Amino acid sequence: MISSLKFNDQGNSQFFATVKQRVDEYFKINNISKKANKAMVVKTTIYLSSFVGLYFLILLGGLPLSVTLGLAILLGMNMAFIGFNICHDALHGSYSKHPWVNKSLGFIFNIIGANVYVWNITHNQIHHTYTNIVGHDGDLELAPGIVRISENDPWKPWHRFQHIYAFFLYGLASLSWFFRKDYVKFFQKKIGSHVNKHPKIEYFNLFFYKLVYYGLFIIIPLLVMEITWQQFLIGFLLMNFAEGLVLGLVFQLAHLVEDTHQVVPKEGESIEESWAAHQLRTTANFSRKSGIATFLCGGLNFQVEHHLFPKICHIHYPEISEIVKSTAHEFDLPYHENESFASALKSHYNFLKEAGSPVIAKKEVREHSYSH
Repeated sequence: MISSLKFNDQGNSQFFATVKQRVDEYFKINNISKKANKAMVVKTTIYLSSFVGLYFLILLGGLPLSVTLGLAILLGMNMAFIGFNICHDALHGSYSKHPWVNKSLGFIFNIIGANVYVWNITHNQIHHTYTNIVGHDGDLELAPGIVRISENDPWKPWHRFQHIYAFFLYGLASLSWFFRKDYVKFFQKKIGSHVNKHPKIEYFNLFFYKLVYYGLFIIIPLLVMEITWQQFLIGFLLMNFAEGLVLGLVFQLAHLVEDTHQVVPKEGESIEESWAAHQLRTTANFSRKSGIATFLCGGLNFQVEHHLFPKICHIHYPEISEIVKSTAHEFDLPYHENESFASALKSHYNFLKEAGSPVIAKKEVREHSYSH
């Protein structure tokens, strides 16, 4: 059950109908599928084979500890890239026209530590509908009380330093996700604005696949590798820190930068614009011209296109982005983008610094008081 928050398009905007028609024409004129192509299959093969290779090289390679630690870091980054490039598309149903292919590739999410069922609720249903809406979008719950990102969050003295320590916290993202977040989301009464009522099989799946992950990445290495538990712990933490840092940075650069909007609706309020216009105001791209960024981030650097067309495989986003950008400008709507990863990172840094500023927090309190 989803809350009654609605998008009230009083202006009857034709933006989404227009951009959708133009994107559909692009695929029709070029006679190509919206799903994965050969380049996407090659990319998938590279990421999955490198995952298997790195895992067994660490497990059975008998390499020097320094080399093994380096491989563990690469494995952590590789798992983040698999999530971005393969599982993300598959779980949106955009990888293939065949549901069994999407389901099979999406299943890998369980193996690398995340829960598919919880992800489908938190990401596909909640985040994609209520993007950057405080109290609805669970992705805004970065580290409640520790990182301040909204005027609804009480300001604390340590927030003045959050633009520094937040990046360390991002490195803990995968550990929190795999050992805490999925369990918390699953057992709390609501996920965002979604009231939880889980099928019984999902209780089994949650615990069973978590045990599979713990077995693959904790139990088996401790049994097979000739290392002490302290050495294992260092490697495991480094692997997860690398994965978490990649996950945290890419996710935050899409919605928490200087130009993107957050919405704080009052009880019973509607969002006074169309859903598509809201997506443009709350979402940002980065490194749109970089083939390397697109290869690594799985199209998440094209977050605008992804939010408007989640059923289209990310391999096509570079081509359709020009259509989306020109159409947005035609309808006098924003198209947020940072030209490089570095500029996006700087923008996120500035966002955190401003949100943590005591001066800004006091101004928000005054404005809130005047509005009442």
